[in-house]
Amino acid sequence: MVADLLVTVFGLVATGALFGVIYWDATRVDVSRPLLWAVLTAGTFAVGVGLYLFVPTAPMTGVLLTANTGLVLYGFEREVSTEDDEPAEPGELPHKSNGE
Repeated sequence: MVADLLVTVFGLVATGALFGVIYWDATRVDVSRPLLWAVLTAGTFAVGVGLYLFVPTAPMTGVLLTANTGLVLYGFEREVSTEDDEPAEPGELPHKSNGE
């Protein structure tokens, strides 16, 4: 009972924190539709916590995959939004200028 209460409190706090951090980051790096990404990321995490709490027969791998889906999708979108349009130079790391 106490463990469920702790998971619930953690889930609520983490969901709010994820929403805020993803929205802040998406606006900072100019990802399109930051509110959508914040809702998607926080929503999938909240569903994962809900599965853990209210569906005892749900496999743990499914709970973890559900909770992480929004974060993974946002990570892909962030990478695509921030990548360079120029092709990489052979022998150089990405985002490295010639003067460094």
